[in-house]
Amino acid sequence: MERIIWCVIMVPISLLMTGIGVYAIKREKPMWFWSGTTVKEEEISDVKAYNRANGIMWLVFSCVFWISTVLGLFKSSVAGLALVIGCFLGIPGLVIAYLRIYNKYKR
Repeated sequence: MERIIWCVIMVPISLLMTGIGVYAIKREKPMWFWSGTTVKEEEISDVKAYNRANGIMWLVFSCVFWISTVLGLFKSSVAGLALVIGCFLGIPGLVIAYLRIYNKYKR
């Protein structure tokens, strides 16, 4: 039962993170990062490359959730630990990666 609950929780979260990455790659206007903010097209030199980099960033972060989901099928304690460590390192990593992406494509 524990594995079913884990999958019911983790699969949608993993899909959400992957979906954000795919959405960013396909988006025509610049993808934002911070909640409640927008990035104007005038700010970005190459919107397509900027969105692609942004999407790849989110897809890489979604791997933390997918790996944890699969690990949860075998050993829940290892899956939980992987998720905590992945988020603990991944969230600051997202911020750093986004700032690098933004600065690279900023006009």
